[in-house]
Amino acid sequence: MNILSEFRLFSVDYTLPLVFADDSPTCGRELTPTADADLVAQLQQGSEAAFRTLVARYQDRIYRTVFSLLRTPEEAEDVAQEVFVEVYQTIARFRGEASLTTWLYRLATSRALRARQKARAQKRFAYFTSLLGFDNDVLHEPPDHAHPLALLEGQQQLQLLLDHIARLPDQQQVAFTLHHEQGLRYEEIAAVLNTSVSAVESLLFRARQTLRKHVQRHRHA
Repeated sequence: MNILSEFRLFSVDYTLPLVFADDSPTCGRELTPTADADLVAQLQQGSEAAFRTLVARYQDRIYRTVFSLLRTPEEAEDVAQEVFVEVYQTIARFRGEASLTTWLYRLATSRALRARQKARAQKRFAYFTSLLGFDNDVLHEPPDHAHPLALLEGQQQLQLLLDHIARLPDQQQVAFTLHHEQGLRYEEIAAVLNTSVSAVESLLFRARQTLRKHVQRHRHA
């Protein structure tokens, strides 16, 4: 039996808070380059045990990265699932130009952004068709799922901040998410986004400026 026919991510506890990553040296890091290189070699030989090891090792980081961009638990789990399916199907073409972790983050952010764009397009289509009389009622965009952190004692200010993070331009949001929620260093984010460290610094600077402006505006409202 092909492993994909039985593959499903381990169950995810949606009630656990998605805390912002700290700056500890081990936060968000792969075990060792050697361990990953050995794992890739086994995967390229078709080892199902290696694939299960890959899922166990990286599913939490991939899910949390995707969830940080989509904010919907069920959709995030589906997209994370797609990431690992893509890895299984394309690992033979992996040449190691980037680390395994960087490659996985690239796949995760790329698929999450595509899923978000598709969802937005579907919402717009449904809204405009309702305006044209194809539906009985005008459709309104449904509210996003509450971020797990925002469920803690109904922190309105945190939810407001998360809403503004979700409205950042894609590249800024990815950089902000990978750095502040996943704990990646600037060099690692640059590898994921295929850009320079200075570009990452600029993205984060602009993201922080935008968020600071929104927060200050809210405080003086």
